[in-house]
Amino acid sequence: MLFFVLRRLGVMLLTAFALTFIVFYMTNLPPNLEKLAKSEASVRMEDDAVTSWLERNGHSGPVLMRYAQWIGVAPGWTRTEDDGTFHGRCVKRGVAQEDTPKYCGVLQGDWGFSTVFKQPVSEVLGRSLGATGWLMLWVMIVMVPTSLLLGVLSGMREGSRTDRVLSTFAIATTATPEYVSGVILIAVLASATAGVSPILADWGWISGKTLFPGTATSAMDNITFWNFALPVATIALYGIGYIARMTRASMTEVMTQQYIRTARLKGVSFRQVVMRHALRNALIAPFTVIMLQFPWLLNGVVISETLFNYKGFGWTLVQAAGNNDINTLLGCSVVAVFVVLVTQLISDIGYVFLNPRIRLA
Repeated sequence: MLFFVLRRLGVMLLTAFALTFIVFYMTNLPPNLEKLAKSEASVRMEDDAVTSWLERNGHSGPVLMRYAQWIGVAPGWTRTEDDGTFHGRCVKRGVAQEDTPKYCGVLQGDWGFSTVFKQPVSEVLGRSLGATGWLMLWVMIVMVPTSLLLGVLSGMREGSRTDRVLSTFAIATTATPEYVSGVILIAVLASATAGVSPILADWGWISGKTLFPGTATSAMDNITFWNFALPVATIALYGIGYIARMTRASMTEVMTQQYIRTARLKGVSFRQVVMRHALRNALIAPFTVIMLQFPWLLNGVVISETLFNYKGFGWTLVQAAGNNDINTLLGCSVVAVFVVLVTQLISDIGYVFLNPRIRLA
């Protein structure tokens, strides 16, 4: 097991460097750097002025060297003006030149400065990841038990009416993307002119004009059921259908095994067969699928947070991409790569523990 984990960690490290380099190269293409120079200095800059600005701010030179400086494995760039002032990647206001560190990259905790939010990228990501963490937590709390319950109930009796109804629901939710289900939920539950809200308001069952607010901005300060239900439901609906279908397939396969038939022939009740014999083995495959939902949630929150104006990781990523905030985009890529690789590692280790055949092999 130790050799397996060490090998996986080595592969993860190489993958992380490869993916972050690709993102760094794509975000540092000449058109993006030219746009950055004009947005930071002047939109009317000539080409020579743009080139000079990029050279003075460390955006020129070989891509590999700039990537190594951003990671923190190469010394940061420095320059001295004609008047003797010292500038560089690692130079901080109020810090003397002799006290300036030589390395200042991601590995040293320096993620750069956001040109959109006018804050260090580490602070921007810390705030946005905290908000998204609460959203992902409640999505998992709603999505995982619901999908497992639906999948088990559907797979217990393959071909029954319950199976057909639940399978149809699962396929419908999986086929509906978040931006569609989110708009439908807003139209039905958060519109003052359509859906159920006008009817409930006429009957006097709700005090305001809508049952739910159409935005989740207030959840940044105080999370309640009313301002958090729609974003959570929008993300969870898609995942519920996918996990439920995988659980159903696994449960159906387990229920046809010989040891299940033997238990039934020995007189064990159907409920005990499911709970004591079938359920544990049926949850091995869905466990891997559930762990892989975390990377997918990063994509789901981009749509839902933008739709409901919830200022988390997805909203921050959209703002950075729309305003050419290179440092924030690079920070978001590091977070995304880290989440994907760590969840895959946990999934692989958990699968080995749950499946004795792999563990013994």
